Order: sequence, then C-alpha cells, then structure tokens
Amino acid sequence: MKTKAAHALRFGNHVSVYAGCSFALGLNGSAVVGDFTLLNGALVMADERIEIGSHCLISWNVGIADSDFHPLEPAQRLIDAQAVAPFYKDRPPRPKLETRPVKICDNVWIGMNAIVLKGVTIGENSVVAAGAVVTKSVPANCVVAGNPAAVVKTFQ
Repeated sequence: MKTKAAHALRFGNHVSVYAGCSFALGLNGSAVVGDFTLLNGALVMADERIEIGSHCLISWNVGIADSDFHPLEPAQRLIDAQAVAPFYKDRPPRPKLETRPVKICDNVWIGMNAIVLKGVTIGENSVVAAGAVVTKSVPANCVVAGNPAAVVKTFQ
C-alpha cells in the first residue's frame, strides 16, 4: 500500500482500531496501516511518514513518532511554545523540526508502553517487548527489550 498525499491516513483491509487510539498528523504527515493489523490504544504521531505493515499487533499505550515534535534548543522551544498557542495573535512560524520516517514491517508485535522513535525500521516477524524504547532499527526475526532496546532473542 503506497500513498504520496501529505496529511493522509490510509488503512488496509480488516484493520482493527480500538478505543484510545490516536493519529496526530502534521501538515505534511501521513500514516499507512496494512491489512489485518490491530491497534489498541496506540498514539501514532507523523510529521513526515509512518508505515505499519500487515498482520501487526500494536498494544496499549504504544507511542510511535517520526519527529521530536518540539525543538531541543531552549530558545527554539520558547518560539515553538508561542507558535502552537492557538489564540496568540502574534504567533511566529514554528521552527523547522527534524523528521525521519518510521517503518514497521509485516507481522510485528509491539508490547504495551513501548516507544518507537524517529528513523526506526522494525524488521518483519520481530517483537518489541513491553516498555522498550526503540531508538535504532531492529533486524527481522528477533525480540528487543529495554531502554534503549537491544536484541534479547532471535528466531530461526
């Protein structure tokens, strides 16, 4: 499933989205969810692109983000706070933020309270343990756990 449209949310066939799920798409953000994927209480935040494959299981309170969503530098954060204030009449433009797409391949299970950060690819058939913080890409056919997430098991 492919999309080139900005600010797009696309679902494949037989996707299950349960209570508590949120999709926050920036002006140029898109999120794509493949066939037979289940999302249960996840937060998907795309300023660029997040792709979730088919047959994935995304558990409660999982966060997936392709950006930091606010600048790290203190002076830029001050500007950002004014820029996102909805009723501030002299709102400045938001500072440019670094984004990197996230890709979750087919048949991935992400456990409760895990966080997947910008630029990460999670290989097919992999498992992200509950509470893991995924800061780097994950190979196919493995289990990762911890903060930062590290491989703790591989599948044949």
